[in-house]
Amino acid sequence: MKERITHFIPDIFRKPDLSRLWLIVAGQFNSLGSRIKFKNILSLKSLIVLGFVIAVIPLFLAVMYAAFGMRETSALGRTINSQVFEQTKAIRLVLQKTADIERKARLFVLLSDPAIRQPYEQHSYESTRASFKQALSELLKLQVDNKIALLVNELSEKENLIYQQIIDSASENNPTLPVDEAFQGLRESSFSLSREFENHVDHEFNQLRQQSESLEQGLLIKGAVLLTISFIFIALLLAVLSRSMRQLDASIRRLGSGELDEPIAVTGPSDLRYLGNRLEWLRTHLMELEVSKQQFMHNVAREIDLPLESIREGAEHLVNETDEEPDSARQDIARLLCTHVDKLKTVSGELLRYSQINSKPEMNRKETINMRYLLESVIEDFQPRLQAKSISLKKLVRPVEMSGIHEQLRSIIEQLIANAVKYSPANGEIRIILRDSGTQMELEVEDEGPGIEPNERSHVFEPFFRGKAQCHEWVEGPGLGLAIVKEYVANHQGTVDIIDSRQDQQGARLRVQIPLTG
Repeated sequence: MKERITHFIPDIFRKPDLSRLWLIVAGQFNSLGSRIKFKNILSLKSLIVLGFVIAVIPLFLAVMYAAFGMRETSALGRTINSQVFEQTKAIRLVLQKTADIERKARLFVLLSDPAIRQPYEQHSYESTRASFKQALSELLKLQVDNKIALLVNELSEKENLIYQQIIDSASENNPTLPVDEAFQGLRESSFSLSREFENHVDHEFNQLRQQSESLEQGLLIKGAVLLTISFIFIALLLAVLSRSMRQLDASIRRLGSGELDEPIAVTGPSDLRYLGNRLEWLRTHLMELEVSKQQFMHNVAREIDLPLESIREGAEHLVNETDEEPDSARQDIARLLCTHVDKLKTVSGELLRYSQINSKPEMNRKETINMRYLLESVIEDFQPRLQAKSISLKKLVRPVEMSGIHEQLRSIIEQLIANAVKYSPANGEIRIILRDSGTQMELEVEDEGPGIEPNERSHVFEPFFRGKAQCHEWVEGPGLGLAIVKEYVANHQGTVDIIDSRQDQQGARLRVQIPLTG
């Protein structure tokens, strides 16, 4: 493993201290052996650090590459500028000396008569010629290219030719002097040297520009490759994290909806796997609590049912006796006792129903529900109760299809309408709205009853809570209806709220919102 990893470590990082540190770390890993797996080392913190490092390293390498490239190009540019500057000075000096030597030579030719020629004039000519030769020598020392060197030699040879003709003519008293063609050739050579140097300068700067463009293109390509690699690694890290987060989200949703049968397993970093293990512990704990609650409710209901049966039998026997020997007081007490027994039986049944909300997961399979058809069927079942109190029904129902549990959705609608009918006065009106808000189903039920006090709104969904409106006997109930509604709505990851009544209305207005896809 060590050899595979160190194979990818750049040579610039293989220093003695780092190598020793690597040996220590590798020795620790080897001592642990197979007891610790690589995946256990990865945590959310380490993945974040790894992602940051993977994102920064390519940028660092790109910046270093750009810095080295710019440094190299800048050094080359400075070198070329320095060379061109020195060569330009030397070329200008050569051209100047060429012009000087031509003037001196022509003056020496004009004074061809030895009688009028002064000795210092030849000395001045020789001095100018020495300066010319020195300028040519300085130019050749600058390591010019071959073409310029050839032109320099050619210029020197033509100047030598002129000099030989002048000196020979002066020593032999020969009136034959250099013709104008020799001076013309000297000027042409100097012009050729000047043009060739200009071409040389253009070529050097073109090479510098090409190198800069090549560096820029290489930087873009290498930067794109490094960034692509970085993006790939980051995408892989995000995929690992997003998978773990999706597993956590799905697990939390299942816990919230009461689906406790499926074990929770979260893969990925050790931190998130630890959270998955805690959720699994919570699932098992909730299952134990659910079983305990159901057992408790069942025992309570059974313990209530047995005495109630005995009380009811005694009350009925008492009613039969009062029929044979009329006693209005005893008869009223017996009938009241039977009524309260029936109410307690209702409470016992609702209690069992509330305790078994999530006890049968096989009955809680979701399917596509036509909410409009379901609402219409529930309203049809409530027609006798609506007609008994002469309650009119106003509804605004839109087609809505959603994923849900049929029995629970039906129970939600039944309980909301039952509450509205129970609290509505005779000849009152109930308003029902069913619509699709885009991402969720909205169901509103509003009545014209006494309404719900603002300070009671946070408690009406609690089991056995009775508000001021239930102080009257004609609306008394077990107090579990809205608690069951809240549980069923939570199973669909929805919300149920009490909202303000419409203008000029005082009744209760409840709104249920459930996502269309659970």
